Amino acid sequence: MVKAKSWVMTKHFDGFPKKSDFGLKVEELPEPKDGEVLLEAVFLSVDPYMRLFSKTHIKEGGVMIGEQVAKVIQSKNPAFPVGSHVVSNSGWRTHTLSDGTGLTPILPEWPKDVSLSLVLGAIGIPGLTAVYGIEEVLGLQKGETLLVNAAAGAVGSVVGQIAKIKGCKVVGSAGSDAKVAYLKELGFDEAFNYKTVGSLEEALRKASPEGYDCFFENVGGSSSYVVLQQMKKFGRIAVCGTISTYNDSEPQTGPYPYSTMLFKELKMEGFVYSRWQHKDHETLKRLLAWVKEGKLQCREHVTKGFENMPAAFMGMLQGENTGKAVVAV
Repeated sequence: MVKAKSWVMTKHFDGFPKKSDFGLKVEELPEPKDGEVLLEAVFLSVDPYMRLFSKTHIKEGGVMIGEQVAKVIQSKNPAFPVGSHVVSNSGWRTHTLSDGTGLTPILPEWPKDVSLSLVLGAIGIPGLTAVYGIEEVLGLQKGETLLVNAAAGAVGSVVGQIAKIKGCKVVGSAGSDAKVAYLKELGFDEAFNYKTVGSLEEALRKASPEGYDCFFENVGGSSSYVVLQQMKKFGRIAVCGTISTYNDSEPQTGPYPYSTMLFKELKMEGFVYSRWQHKDHETLKRLLAWVKEGKLQCREHVTKGFENMPAAFMGMLQGENTGKAVVAV
């Protein structure tokens, strides 16, 4: 018998999450039956979508949702031998009994000197999101200018680097001077701290006086309206997230972008990475190759200890992380 810990949402979030919204649950798991495996979490992910989906995907008292990298510690399923590692949507749990459904083995060519935590970041869903947003939604072309906000985060930092690989000019906005310095290290052509600039409009114009062909949107809110004024005619916008609105108790209203979109003939499309799930294997191999070649840098914000899951989650929502936020058990 294994004692498994899990974090449950005791109460649906009202505005920004609070420590009292989470509860730690302990239970004993039975031995695996035929076809089952027992997983032990190694790395767990904390992501903005968890806040967005909390009302629709989690009941009060339910386990928090999320991905993890787990090690198989007991197995009665030959497809998942003891000692192997998998990606699992087990949520915020230390141990999980699984019949193998939905488990994804780590790529067999995974290098021993690359942390498996990257499966939750640049070589996982954030990386896939970056690739599909750039290639499938924006159709970004060599020589174009791309703007990405939340650019030092898990998705944005990968977006900017892939755009540079494709020969584009890249402008990024982030929420601290340290993050701006990190973007410069990654090769962004221009970067600015949106919290300290006197005028977002002026900062955008200074970074790219000729305007922007493409905009990779992670933030939403009123700042997006300012960006749309700087788009070139026939510009394209990929809407990946709206993190600035996730903790609002009341929906934001206006300003409304439709006249700008009309006269500039802009194309705006929301997307979720899973639309192109059939391409995931080959895309992950591409991302891993870029990492091995040194073309894709991967910074992580690692919090140690399963007991610190809520703190890591709330810190991520407040922008404390540079790169992907993960918890190491």
